[in-house]
Amino acid sequence: MPDKPNSPFTLAGHHLVALHGPDAVRFAHAQFMSDVAGLADGHWHWSGWLTPKGRVVALFALLRLDAEHVWLVLPDADPEAFAAALRRFVFRSKVEVAPRPDLQVGGAFATPLQAHAGVLAGSLDAGFELDMGGDGCTRVLRVGRAAHAPAHDALDARWRVADLAHGLPRLDASQSGEWTPQMLSLQRLEAFSVKKGCYPGQEIVARTHFLGKSKRELVLLEGGMPFEVGVGDVVSVASDGERHLGLAVRALEREPDPRERPLLGGLARPPV
Repeated sequence: MPDKPNSPFTLAGHHLVALHGPDAVRFAHAQFMSDVAGLADGHWHWSGWLTPKGRVVALFALLRLDAEHVWLVLPDADPEAFAAALRRFVFRSKVEVAPRPDLQVGGAFATPLQAHAGVLAGSLDAGFELDMGGDGCTRVLRVGRAAHAPAHDALDARWRVADLAHGLPRLDASQSGEWTPQMLSLQRLEAFSVKKGCYPGQEIVARTHFLGKSKRELVLLEGGMPFEVGVGDVVSVASDGERHLGLAVRALEREPDPRERPLLGGLARPPV
């Protein structure tokens, strides 16, 4: 077990799904809500997969390794179920969609060795590291075949608290397909595009954006006791023993709540 805060540890619930083939980028661009075609090789950004009604099925880090390799780091979704659902849309595209249980997703509260902002560091053989830092928080995420880092519940809980504090929703199965990107304030993470063209749910996302009809937003709450998902408007929860956080979807016009806290910035990874 790691005995230092900057020691590496396994990120519980994080899994990798790989898209591989000549049409990997084109397929990802057509299915996901971010501008994958506009993302340079060796870079990553936040993205997601939507229902036709514009609701978020899953939110993930999308890594464009090169023209034929796109990796998705899923923090919450079941990789087997996600990959099986995505394969139904492959049709004649030359792309393979598969979970990669042979690759571990781990993290550390440390400065990345080479990665910075949205620029990846590493290789297909050695694995990759991502800069997951934000305002007031230094973090690195690593994906690869290296010796497995041990699980560490306390550090994993701290990681989840950092996610929520920066406005990254952690959506369990009960919240999949419930919220639009705007309700989750995913524009803060630059996780969706309204200009790139068609993708599932794009019409709803674009209409909401250009007509300004989103009446709800993501709000960070902090309380003296742990929050519960599904109680009221809470969609994500985290607790590390010191802080009890919840992300809630609330009306833009609302009564003041003393539990509300400002969301931290710095986690967006705009295209380069």
